[in-house]
Amino acid sequence: MKNFHALLLPAVAAGFLICAGCGQHDKGPRRYNLSGTVTYQGKPVPTGEISFLPDSSQGNTGPGAVAFIQDGRYETRRNKGVTPGPTVVIITGYDGVSNSDSATGKALFSSFDTRVDLEDRDAVKDFVVEPSPK
Repeated sequence: MKNFHALLLPAVAAGFLICAGCGQHDKGPRRYNLSGTVTYQGKPVPTGEISFLPDSSQGNTGPGAVAFIQDGRYETRRNKGVTPGPTVVIITGYDGVSNSDSATGKALFSSFDTRVDLEDRDAVKDFVVEPSPK
């Protein structure tokens, strides 16, 4: 019986250690990687930022995500991606020519907002920034 306990104790301890990490990745809603392009007036946005905020007015909750735009492309960070469902997208874009006022340059457009419905999977989503009506 003594040998049985000697074998059982390490097995139980190993089980607790393995399960100690269980569920840590399940906290909060599942997040997905999203990448794509951002264009303005038919050209890639040189630099900027794209934010993804779950649309609470449509019942979507969870953490938001932010990605930097570089040469018209963006990609959310792994494990810091978007949550699926109705989402508000906010895009800012700059000409990328640094000056005394800004390292990112002159704003190409006013902050552009749109709404999308993101799927519950990794995906590619392109955005075309429309000029605001005058």
